[in-house]
Amino acid sequence: MTRLPGLDSPTQGIDTKSPQTPMSPISTVAETPLVEPRIWNTKNLGLRLASDFVSGACAATLVAPLITVIDKAIMQNASGQATLKNSLKTSLKTFLLRPHKLIFSKPFGLICMLYGGTYLTANTLDTLTSTIQNKPATLVTSGTSKFAASSTANISLCLFKDQAFARLFGPGGPPRPVPLPSYALFTLRDCMTIFASFNLPPLLGPVISGSIGQELQKSLSGQTIAQFLAPASIQIFSTPMHLLGLDLYNRGKGITWGDRWAIIKKNWGVSAVARMCRIVPAFGIGGVVNGKVRRGLISKLE
Repeated sequence: MTRLPGLDSPTQGIDTKSPQTPMSPISTVAETPLVEPRIWNTKNLGLRLASDFVSGACAATLVAPLITVIDKAIMQNASGQATLKNSLKTSLKTFLLRPHKLIFSKPFGLICMLYGGTYLTANTLDTLTSTIQNKPATLVTSGTSKFAASSTANISLCLFKDQAFARLFGPGGPPRPVPLPSYALFTLRDCMTIFASFNLPPLLGPVISGSIGQELQKSLSGQTIAQFLAPASIQIFSTPMHLLGLDLYNRGKGITWGDRWAIIKKNWGVSAVARMCRIVPAFGIGGVVNGKVRRGLISKLE
């Protein structure tokens, strides 16, 4: 046996009487990292939510007079109560001479409810997202969740508004239930408009930017052009659905599809132009005003 230097025996220097203490095994379990507590941006949350409401209400009130006049004219023209031209003339005259008659009317309230609710839904989602993710209060999102929430609010409120308008400005007689096919057509119409308002502009913007001159891009971007052009253009295709839904309510059953198509074709062009004129303030001007008012109010609360 080989002896270590300085030791006379193999056991010299080792206490053989005392029990050996086993060595503790090396731990293979990694230490659990400390979980940092979630931090939410709750500063002035109540006032921020109030700002969401105020900005949405301001934008809706601003665009509601024109949209009310146009929607009423389209409904009356479809039901035969008045021509589009005469209805617009009467409503505009009332608004200029006796504005309180329009502002305190049920149709005006329904339009304010529709767009105010849509803007409020988008604003509130932005505020909740900035709170949960601890982001600046002025955050503006653009993801799928915002599109889904805004679309759900807009379509639901628009269906409620449309059935109320159909009864207010229908062919007369006792109000009757709006048929389910009309609801389906109104829903499809609104899905097309929302798709053109939120999904198409990001796709068309680069294409338009590449086709316009550099000088024009300095003052007007392709994205801005697409934001106004896409929702307006889609009305050419969605207006027949709107008119068919109204005709199913106005004339009920027992009408041939040839007769319905004749009415749709007759009112298609003028109704499409009228709906284009209402889309620009609804999804263009109203959206800009809502965003600027909200940004101005919330920036003071950060």
